[in-house]
Amino acid sequence: MTVTFSGGEGGSGDLIAETEAIFRDTAFELAAALRDLRAGPPTDAKAAVQAVRDLRAALQMVMDERNRVEKLRKNIAGDAGSGALDLDAARDEIGRRLACLRRAGGG
Repeated sequence: MTVTFSGGEGGSGDLIAETEAIFRDTAFELAAALRDLRAGPPTDAKAAVQAVRDLRAALQMVMDERNRVEKLRKNIAGDAGSGALDLDAARDEIGRRLACLRRAGGG
């Protein structure tokens, strides 16, 4: 599956940074909701337990997605400088190898 972002001025790096901020804010809000639910008086124990489970599951999903976004961000950052060819170094390497072949083959 290939994801392509089009339009906008910022590019995918800005979109990833914004997504990370949303995930971070959502995780804090879910954690606060869990603390509030645990601290409050249990009016309906069964509903409270289910709410804690739902919030915990939602927090886990947010954290998993945030990790995926972080991995994507690292992949984009890692690929940023790998597209350039060093032609001078390639020419030097070819010359070195040809010199080795000439010495070895007597030609």
